[in-house]
Amino acid sequence: MSVINPVTDLAKDAEIAVITLNSPPVNALSEIMREGLIAALAQAEADDAVQATLLICAGRTFIAGADISEFDKKQTGASLRDVQDAMDAAKKPIVVAIHGTALGGGLETAMCGHYRVAVPSAKLGQPEVALGLVGAGGTQRLPRLIGVAKALEMVTDGKPITAEEGLTLGLLDALMPEKELKEGALAFTRQLLAAGKGIRRTRDRNEKVTGIAPQLFAEFRASHNFRGFEAPGEAIRCIEAAATMPFDRGLDFEAEVFLACMGSLQSKAQRYAFFAERKASKIPGLADDTPILPVAKVGVVGAGLMGGGIATVFANAGLPVTIVEADAAALAKGLGAIQGNFESSVKRGRLSEAEARTRFGRIAGTLKLDDLASCDLIVEAVFENMAGKKDI
Repeated sequence: MSVINPVTDLAKDAEIAVITLNSPPVNALSEIMREGLIAALAQAEADDAVQATLLICAGRTFIAGADISEFDKKQTGASLRDVQDAMDAAKKPIVVAIHGTALGGGLETAMCGHYRVAVPSAKLGQPEVALGLVGAGGTQRLPRLIGVAKALEMVTDGKPITAEEGLTLGLLDALMPEKELKEGALAFTRQLLAAGKGIRRTRDRNEKVTGIAPQLFAEFRASHNFRGFEAPGEAIRCIEAAATMPFDRGLDFEAEVFLACMGSLQSKAQRYAFFAERKASKIPGLADDTPILPVAKVGVVGAGLMGGGIATVFANAGLPVTIVEADAAALAKGLGAIQGNFESSVKRGRLSEAEARTRFGRIAGTLKLDDLASCDLIVEAVFENMAGKKDI
């Protein structure tokens, strides 16, 4: 085994070079990983004994995405485009083996492989729109593999698909048994070699982006409401480029759109929210192995708009909830509002009448704080008065 750098290993299994990426916790595609992957590919290509390359990741997941902590820093070292160019330049088949998630830059890297295999539990997606961005190669390669219509859906809603759907669509070439990904991928690679199958660059597969009627894009725009978000519309423009421009020109167009999105106030706000949400979920000084307390019953103090909403969330999750109010009129008003919201969900077809009754039945009201004594979790949601909150 050759250690290329701290996150990249290169080994040989007979005629197959095995590149293993290992950068916990999610194998984000950082600068050191990009550099290591390019170096490992170069070594595999230069080795006359190597007939094919297998790219796989250690740990709990394949490349889960780009290292977005680098987005607002000056670019140094190899770029993701450099990685993709190195994979496109390979003269020997590259098989990519996926477990966990292959998202954003991770899927974009995988799509540069000539063949892709995965375990059934894997998820594949292009969620860049959640950060106000478009892909880095994804809008040009994805439609070449799965077709324009499905690519439009994936790049605008950002939702991942299952490995089974990926296989059906043509994004994957085979599924491997769970916990046997490496063994299965090596066997798959040897079958390719035995059958004389060589490289199959995604960039050259134009059959699914040829002859696309402009009407398809107009109808897609007309049938989708992106609620003022800009990135989905920009992603559609990039998919249009994939269907109307040569591959390299489409990549350049996508890169121009990516940089414009990156500098937009909307993307900056979405990226700030992304990091803020993750920071808020981490409590300083709380060890990862801290035991989790079981919650079987919840109390909510206050039956106003906020308290009612909180109670509804817990009831929807299947937990019994007791709401406390200061007087009977306020309690009746609060419970009435919650019931009305459930009835509204029935009218909109989101819940059946039976399910609405079941969920509302999990919520009980009381005027006594003592009735919360048996609750495992109590949420204070009284009127915004600090003195009153401190008394509670």
